[in-house]
Amino acid sequence: MSPQDILLPAAAGLCCKPGGFHIDPVRAVERAVITHGHSDHARPGHGAVLATQETLDMMRLRYGDDFAGSTQAIGYGEELRLGDVKVKFHPAGHVLGSAQIAVTCKDTCIVASGDYKDATDPTCVPFEVVPCDVFITEATFGLPVFRHGVAADEVKKLLASVALFPERAHLVGAYSLGKAQRVIALLREAGYDAPIYLHGAMEAITYYYRSRGIELGELRDVKGMKKADLAGTITLAPPSATSDIWTRRFPDPVTAFASGWMRVRARARQRGVELPLVISDHADWDGLTATIEATGAGEIWVTHGQEDALVHWCKTKGLAARPLDLVGYGDEDEHEAPKSEAEA
Repeated sequence: MSPQDILLPAAAGLCCKPGGFHIDPVRAVERAVITHGHSDHARPGHGAVLATQETLDMMRLRYGDDFAGSTQAIGYGEELRLGDVKVKFHPAGHVLGSAQIAVTCKDTCIVASGDYKDATDPTCVPFEVVPCDVFITEATFGLPVFRHGVAADEVKKLLASVALFPERAHLVGAYSLGKAQRVIALLREAGYDAPIYLHGAMEAITYYYRSRGIELGELRDVKGMKKADLAGTITLAPPSATSDIWTRRFPDPVTAFASGWMRVRARARQRGVELPLVISDHADWDGLTATIEATGAGEIWVTHGQEDALVHWCKTKGLAARPLDLVGYGDEDEHEAPKSEAEA
């Protein structure tokens, strides 16, 4: 059986006909297998959803208890038969509960990585290399210019700015699932023990992380705080909120944004970011290429991102490679609607 007989792109997303399911479908389907909780991958309305417990919980937080007809939790390393294939979940290192999905039919194993990173993250299980015949990789940062560096060094830049401007508040734009909690955990690892303030849109998921044993220190709701009392503090907010009238409650705020896109200076300028922080929950160019080689896969399918450059690199290494041209995936921020000023 060829790999294309096992998984193939369809209008709803990556379809496994022999298993009777879609992976991260972009529209409602009968059976969905979900890699992680970001809303460009985890959408409501499916008949049945298979995912890690953390991903199911985060979908429930975002969409309500009736986000799917039925749900089934699966742990890392667990194997399940769906139709004529076996599926097994492995850590993706992207966010809490994120998974790569290994789909095996007869003697062929395809790994759909979802989003992943190979960098250290204190808030989720580390990425696991899964040997396979076909590896489906993301390519969000699939250009050689994207080399993220060490996230802890970026946090040091933030703390240096806080020390330099004690009369100003620091607002850090970060995606509400994964990035915000990682930044908080990195701040704690760097020795920052003051209270960290949260925009209202950050609270539910951040407190869920804490309920799963992730140490985040003292957290406070920024709502109701006096402007003068926020001098010298750090507040986490959705990226779109940092350019909103909501920021007027802060004393002369320093606007920061934690994202791999901050490697591109023009992006920081466009967003009005004073303090760009290159912290990404996606693999950079070196991470992508190293992972591809480590899987031992002879065939690489590339999706959502800078597909052409990575496909070209694979071919120079003697690997069969092609873009999948799936649509409907992108920056998590594009799918996040921050709470209004009154709610936050």
